[in-house]
Formats: sequence, C-alpha cells, structure tokens
Amino acid sequence: MDISVVKHSGENTGRKVALSTEVFGIEPNDHAIYLDVKSILANQRQGTHKAKQRNEISGSSKKLKKQKGTGGARAGNIKNPQFKGGGRVFGPQPRDYSFKLNKKVKDLARKSALSYKAKDNAIAIVEDFNFAEAKTKQYVKMLSALSLGDKKTLVVLPEVVKNVVLAGRNIQKTKVTTADQINTFDVMNADSVIFVESSINKVVTLLNKES
Repeated sequence: MDISVVKHSGENTGRKVALSTEVFGIEPNDHAIYLDVKSILANQRQGTHKAKQRNEISGSSKKLKKQKGTGGARAGNIKNPQFKGGGRVFGPQPRDYSFKLNKKVKDLARKSALSYKAKDNAIAIVEDFNFAEAKTKQYVKMLSALSLGDKKTLVVLPEVVKNVVLAGRNIQKTKVTTADQINTFDVMNADSVIFVESSINKVVTLLNKES
C-alpha cells in the first residue's frame, strides 16, 4: 500500500512510501486489541479506593438490645452493616489492577490496530519537520493544512522533537508520541494517525523484531 508524502504545510512532495504489509496489512486480531487496550487502561488505574468495614468504623461497640425476647432480629452494635452509618460489607479495598501481557500479543495488537487504520485510509505521512518555536497555533495550522483540524489525531515522531511536543500538548483532540512509545489504545482512539516519514521504518523495525 503506497501513501503520498506531504509537507506539514499540506503541499505534496511527489514522493510515496510503501507501507509494510507485515505491519499495516495483516488480518486484524480483535481479541489481541481488546486485551492490550484493557491492559493499558488497567495499568493507569490508581486502585486507591477504600471503604471502611465494621471493625474500622468509629462508634460504640455496645450491644443495642438483648439477644432474645424482643421479637425482632438479633442485633450487635451500631456498626452492623445493616444499620445507617454502619460498616460496608465487601467494599472496595486498595489493589493493583495491572496485569502482564505477552510481548507477542502486544505486538500483534499494535499491528492489528495499524492495519485497521490502513484499511480505513486513516494514515497520513508527513515529511520530517520541526517548528521554529513551540507555538500551539503552528500545530493547529499544520492540522488544518492536512484537513484534520476537527479530528482526533495521533502524531508519531521518530524521536522527541521538543518544539512539536510542546506545541501539540495543549490541544484537546491530538496526542504526540514517538515510534518506540506507540501503543494500541492511542492508535485505536485516534481518527487519523500522522506518521513523520522517518518514524515509519522505526515502527516497522520495532514490531517485526524477534520477541
């Protein structure tokens, strides 16, 4: 699959880049994508939630009424989970939600996500560029020139380019990442993926190396 290379100003360079079928042309595996996205989102969870059980509530431990002879259900103290202000039964406890996923599954998931984008013609390739200053309006101007101003975009750089990263970080619908940090969630979450020309080979090399 060949894609035209354009300048960040929107002009066509006349060159084309052939996308590797091993990365951008495989049969997508939906379950691998599901597992990887689930893993990424789970790893972001803090897991600091905590509810107090009956032994942790501050309050009297006096028995409310005698055990037998009242005609009602037996009751211990006011911290009983059945009473207002009592402890919570089986409430959330601090925990770690993260789980490990095999490298080959993660690679398959990223390849599948990129293949979906290639199928949907949602991949653009931009000639290597940098901004003279880290100005948000320059980044917005670039997106407008590529006709992607109103879409969610993921820009993939070959390495950290400070001015581009700073210019794009204050825009709500865009994310800037590098070839070695690309992940399934970001690719699937974006309407369009913009690769800087020299980042393509890095992504292909990263996903095709022996795990």
